Amino acid sequence: MTALPPPAVVLRKYLASARTALVWKLEGLGERDLRLPRTPTGTSLLGIVLHCANVEIGYFGPTFARAWPEPLHPALIPDDAYDTDPQADWTVPADLPAAELVAFYARVGEFADAAFDELALDAPGRVPWWPEGRAETTLHEVAVHVLSDLHRHAGHADVLREMIDGAAGMRPGMTNVPDAVDWPAQVARLTAIADRFPPE
Repeated sequence: MTALPPPAVVLRKYLASARTALVWKLEGLGERDLRLPRTPTGTSLLGIVLHCANVEIGYFGPTFARAWPEPLHPALIPDDAYDTDPQADWTVPADLPAAELVAFYARVGEFADAAFDELALDAPGRVPWWPEGRAETTLHEVAVHVLSDLHRHAGHADVLREMIDGAAGMRPGMTNVPDAVDWPAQVARLTAIADRFPPE
């Protein structure tokens, strides 16, 4: 019987998979398309990356008394920025090129992964922005929390990218989208089903 990989290895694998899926959605697009808000709440592809980078720094950094090594980088949103702009980590500065943000996020991934080398999964931590009574945590809980958040946002990026140019898929090398489907016919079929119900 093949030995199962340790839980920390599994968590790192799926965290890396989420980052890859997200960054893949940026490929081939220019700065404007990456920054343009696509939803009524202002979500953009590049904004998702900035948010995820800061999420990972926060959870794998201060939660376990680990210092992010680039405190002055423009992609790092300081805590006090949220006092005046609760969407600060979704707003990519005009002078921060997309390529630099992607490179920054790659370094964030390395920083997060290093936590698994430095700490045991049951290592205690404290999330400063969680309410009292549940702020105490472990690396294992934080990893699962961040993993679910990253995959959620990778899904958002999936939808946004399809809205831009029709590109769709789960990840490089395995899109999980069937070939030879008549997509306009599929949309028409689903629309016909929906139209059987009255608008509310």
